[in-house]
Amino acid sequence: MRIKLVFPEKVVFTTQVPIRITDINYGNHVGNDRMLTLAHEARVQWFASLGYSELEVDGNGLIMADAAIQFLAEAFYGDDLIIEMGIDDIRSSSFDVHYRFLVSRNNVKIEVARVKTAMVFFNYSVRKVSPMSEKFRRTLEDLLSQNT
Repeated sequence: MRIKLVFPEKVVFTTQVPIRITDINYGNHVGNDRMLTLAHEARVQWFASLGYSELEVDGNGLIMADAAIQFLAEAFYGDDLIIEMGIDDIRSSSFDVHYRFLVSRNNVKIEVARVKTAMVFFNYSVRKVSPMSEKFRRTLEDLLSQNT
């Protein structure tokens, strides 16, 4: 059975990333390995917009526990990827980040892929999973409660 990712209702961040020649594989489209790199770029931009980095979220960092990718269409060199992000499954030490990759061709948005990454709070000095700070939990809850 093929994986099917469901994007959350609420978009909490949107960015645009150009497809570079280094993102293209021998099939002349964005390589499957590059989708996680592009998701990482979007996630870094999102954290920066919140005043954080993946290495510093209220005293802890983050690690990726798992990732899933669902491919829906091709993206090519010269395309500008629109990456919409959503969050869900907020737990004591983790949350999921969802990414919807779109391109616009002839004024029509085409969904290229969906990605989900499970992000876990991690204390790098003791090399252990750590709890999410209440401050960051409130940040996520505020993002989810804002009107679009």
